[in-house]
This record gives sequence, structure tokens and C-alpha cells, in this order.
Amino acid sequence: MQSPIQDYLASLHSRFAQLREGEPASYIPELAKANPEGFGICLVTLDGVAYSVGDADQPFTLQSISKPFVYGTALADRGLDFVAGKVGVEPSGDAFNSISLNPQTGAPLNPMINAGAIATSSLVAGATTAAQWQRIAASLSAFAGRPLGVDEAVYRSESTTGFRNRAIAWMLKNFAIIDGEPMATLENYFRQCSLLVTCRDLAYMAATLANGGVHPLTAVRALPEEHVERVLSVMATCGMYDFAGSWLYEVGMPAKSGVGGGIIAVLPGRFGIGVFSPRLDSKGNSVRGIGVCKQFSRDFGLHVFNQAGHPGAALSRVYTAADAPSRRQPAGEMRDYLNRNAHRIKYLCLHGFLAVDGVEYVMRRMQEMAADSHSYILDMHQMDGISESAARLLNTARLALMEEGIAVVYSRLQGRPALVKPLSKSVRQDDRGFLAFEDNDLAVEWCENRLLGDTPWPLADAKLPEGSALFSGLSRELMQRVEAVAYRQVFPKGEAILKAGQAGDGRVFFIESGQVSILVPIEGGMHQRVATLGPGMNFGEMVLLGQASRSATVHADSEVRCSILEAQVFEQLTHEAPQIKIVLLENLAKDMADKLRRATLWIAALA
Repeated sequence: MQSPIQDYLASLHSRFAQLREGEPASYIPELAKANPEGFGICLVTLDGVAYSVGDADQPFTLQSISKPFVYGTALADRGLDFVAGKVGVEPSGDAFNSISLNPQTGAPLNPMINAGAIATSSLVAGATTAAQWQRIAASLSAFAGRPLGVDEAVYRSESTTGFRNRAIAWMLKNFAIIDGEPMATLENYFRQCSLLVTCRDLAYMAATLANGGVHPLTAVRALPEEHVERVLSVMATCGMYDFAGSWLYEVGMPAKSGVGGGIIAVLPGRFGIGVFSPRLDSKGNSVRGIGVCKQFSRDFGLHVFNQAGHPGAALSRVYTAADAPSRRQPAGEMRDYLNRNAHRIKYLCLHGFLAVDGVEYVMRRMQEMAADSHSYILDMHQMDGISESAARLLNTARLALMEEGIAVVYSRLQGRPALVKPLSKSVRQDDRGFLAFEDNDLAVEWCENRLLGDTPWPLADAKLPEGSALFSGLSRELMQRVEAVAYRQVFPKGEAILKAGQAGDGRVFFIESGQVSILVPIEGGMHQRVATLGPGMNFGEMVLLGQASRSATVHADSEVRCSILEAQVFEQLTHEAPQIKIVLLENLAKDMADKLRRATLWIAALA
């Protein structure tokens, strides 16, 4: 199954590839040579999984996307107070190359405009500008998760034509924002902008910020956690220059653009996005990049001010039908087959509010387990709700898994409109809809039936009570005496063969054909099914141990034919042949021990 996330990105790429507005940056001659049709999208999750389409591995230069990462490096090296004395954090509302300085101190208004970025390049650790460059390159490489190199042609082009930036650097020197030689610092700035990255690198850099400063794959801490929120705050308010307000309002994710055509967007605690397309608008932002991020945010409700938890928390636990089989108790070959294959039925317990990143995690876990799975039961008992976008992805995954022969069913959805409504809206016209069960027992029994197949398993004609586990080990001669006192009765579908609380009528039932459910009363006049029994099985045997009243209701799920023993007649028989009672009591003890073991497994699985 291809991930619905991958399919979605492919459709997004196809849609925005038709957008031809904008041109590559021309004020740096080398950037003007970029292929305007280059276009890649990449999304990286907090555990390092990357989904990418298009030119996600095409190299281009980082440009202004380097700014938040170098700013974070300066914070880590010099501390907040020192950096704040040199560079402010107020939005300028101006273009990226504007000369926006505090009129009292001469400090740049924020680190995302060129003036602020040149200043922060001078603030990273290093006794010389060469040492500072090594620190900048190492830091940016840690964010990307691999060593980054400089595009020398772009660097020379920027250095040769960067007259405005040279004026800014000298102005910063005039106000004592830069110590030492300003032109050497400026060359470091040109080099950091000329570092070669791919769209995939951008997504990993964004995901590192989303992950609290730790790279999702390498597990290397690229930035102390206390500085991550400061970097993201400045990205949110200043990262898109004079488009920052509109971006935050419409897209709602901390972001940074670069005139090389890249954009990064960060959804803290969830994932990072990288987009590459050299076609720029008049503000220096990628036209396709803005379009992709806007649509992505709208489709999946990704605005940073939407509440969401960690995606991994969406799946609280996974266990199988080997841990918690259905409460029916098949006999013979059916039981053995289910015991061997129960692990192929998997329960996935979902938790909290399921958004797009949470459903991505759940879908990925299902795909990881697909080779050894026949059915998935999505237990929704601990779910608070699901977004419509997440429901659409989950429905897409359900249909894709069905094509692979894996069923996905829901459990415990009843009376939950916050779940039922989005899931119902996600059903396509060509889809017969999803299956939902009142409880896990009904869901797992359906999955067991599917595992057994549509064709009924062949059962030999049941000769009961002979063949019943209650009389296992009894000699043929004694068994004939038991059969001689048994009689047969047929119960129609829907009949209550026994009722909870009724006085014991002294009958023991051995099922020859059909199926019954064992129901115990619960509060509110409802019943809970505790077992389903079929041919070769028995019920009512506790009267043989002196039980005075029935503890459960026995409901005929189909027409049922039973062989019946009257306890009084049976008791008289055992007086004549005590060995019958000895064998019966031994087998009853084994049966009760097996039921206790199964109940213990259920409790352990559900605890």
C-alpha cells in the first residue's frame, strides 16, 4: 500500500506544477540561471520518515533560509541577553534587503532581514572569522543531518554583486553591532547563503526544529531546546518579510523563504515541510511554495494555533487476537486453526484527537505490520475526535489495505458523533462504507470468521453426548449408558433457551448443530455477551455441581439442535456407575481452568 500522504503530495505537486507565475531571482546573476520548472515537495515526520515528490533531491542554494539556523547558533553560543543587545526581534514590514535599524541603538530590527542576518553571522563562536565559518557550516550541517558544501559559483556571484549588503555591513560596524573586520563577516554571510541543499534537506532541517532541536534521524541535538521556541517565534513573525502577517494568518506555521526558491515550514511537535521552486513573487518568496503550503494547511488544518498532541500518542497500544480472542469457543480443527493464526488479527487502540500527523503514524504502523496481518480492528474507545482530513486519509488507507486483502474495521463508535460524522463524510461514492461494531468481541469474531473463510468448515455429524469434552476418557460401555438417557430437542432461532435468574431446571445441553450466545445481565437492562458456542460444545453443566439457578441467558443465534441430559436422571445413573461422575468432575475442572485462563488473558490484554 502506498501511503495516502504520498498520494496527496503527488496530487499537490501535479496541481501546482501548472502554476507559471514568477521568475528566478535575477539580482544575483548565478541564481538567474536556475531552471524555473524545478519543483519539489518533502514532508518529514518527527521519527524521520520522509515523503517526497518531484525534484526533492535537486541541489540549490540555501540563501535566506540559513538565517534562522545561524540566529539559533548565535543564541546557543552567546546567550539570549548578549544577542538581544545586538539584534532585535520586531517585524520590520519591509523587504529582505531593507536597512531597518533601531534609531536609538543602530541594532537591526530582527535576524531575518539581511542586516540582522549579517549581524548574527558575526555573533557565532570563534576567535577568527575562519573559525566562525567552521562553526556556521557545522551547525547548518547538523540541522540537515549531513555535511553541506558551498556552491562556489553562487558564492562568487553574491560576493561580486553584493554592494547593498556591503553598505549594510559598514553601517553595522559604525554602530558597533559588528566587532572586527565587517567585510570578513560579510563573506561568511555570503558563504552561508551559498550552501547547497535539497528540498529533502530543508524538510529535515524544519523537522529538527519541530522536534525540539534534535535531528529526527541522526538524533544529534543541533540546537538547545530553550532556543528552539525563540527561533520559531521569529520565523513566525518575520520569516516571510513583508508577507509575514498574511502568511501567519493564512498558513499559520513558522516559516522561512529564500531567493534560491526554497521554503521551510515547521509545525512544532509534529513535522517539517520543505518546498523548492525557483519562481519567485515580487517579495522574493517562491510562488509555488506559498501555494503548496497554503493548500496543505487548509486541507489538513495545520495552523499552529490548532491544538494537537504528539502524533505517536495517537496509537496507545497494539495487541492481537492471540491475546484477546473472541468469546466464542469453537471446537476441533476450527479452534486449532484460529489459535495458529490469531496473531494475524490486530487491535490498534487509538487515542485522543486524530489529526493528519497522527493518522500518518497510524497508517505507517499498519503498513509495517501488513505482511503478517489479515485484519485490523481500530478501537476508538479512547478517541476524542478525528479531523475530516484525517478521516479522508484513514478511509483511503482502509480501501488500499482492502486491495491487499487486509480488512480494517472500527470498534466502539456508537454514540460518538465527533468520530462517526467525519468518518461517514470520508466514504466515497464507489465505496460500500466502513464496518463498525458495538464492541471488540463482535469485531474480533467478524475478523475470525473472515480468517476462517466464507465456506463453512466441515463438521462430522455430532454424536452427543459422545464426543463432548465433558465425557473425554469415558469407556465406550459407560458412554452408551449415558447416551441411553439423553434426548434431543430443536430450538428455533431467537429463542431464549435459558434465562438468567430462572430456577435451575436440571438440564445439561450438548449442541449438535447451530450456534448460541451466552449473555449475562448488566446495568440498564442490557446484556453482555460472554461466549458464543457451536457444535460439539455444551452449556448448563453447572447444575451437575448443584447450581440452583441459571447465571446467564442462552440465546439461539440460529436454529439449534441439542442433545439433553436431565440432571436427576444422570445423578441416578452415576450412583450405579460412579466412574462416570469421576470422569465428569475431572473434565469439568479442566474446562473451568481453561475458561479462567482465557478470562485472565482478556483481562491482561485489556488492562
